Amino acid sequence: MARVTLDVGGTPWVVNTRDGGEDEVRRLGAMLVERWPTALRAAGDGGVPQALLLTALMLADELREAKEQASAAPRDGVDPAEMDSVALNWVADRLESLAQALEHAPSSD
Repeated sequence: MARVTLDVGGTPWVVNTRDGGEDEVRRLGAMLVERWPTALRAAGDGGVPQALLLTALMLADELREAKEQASAAPRDGVDPAEMDSVALNWVADRLESLAQALEHAPSSD
């Protein structure tokens, strides 16, 4: 198992990933970093935990929008149930990665 350290908002977060998955985790981490300033401002007194939740919600909203756009596009023989399954697996993997990051996160106390 590989480990990647992501710097989000000045806090190092160690994330476990499968061997060879390091670059993907870094790309996903970059998505968090991109949204972090907005989430931190919106979190107010909620601090880092609230900002992490808001970041996850922003990404979930973008995923929802992408799924809506994809469902409106022609599907040239692709089974909608298969598309839903792929999307749900992707979301489950991302949520698992986020949960692992939170488990290994330094305490904000």
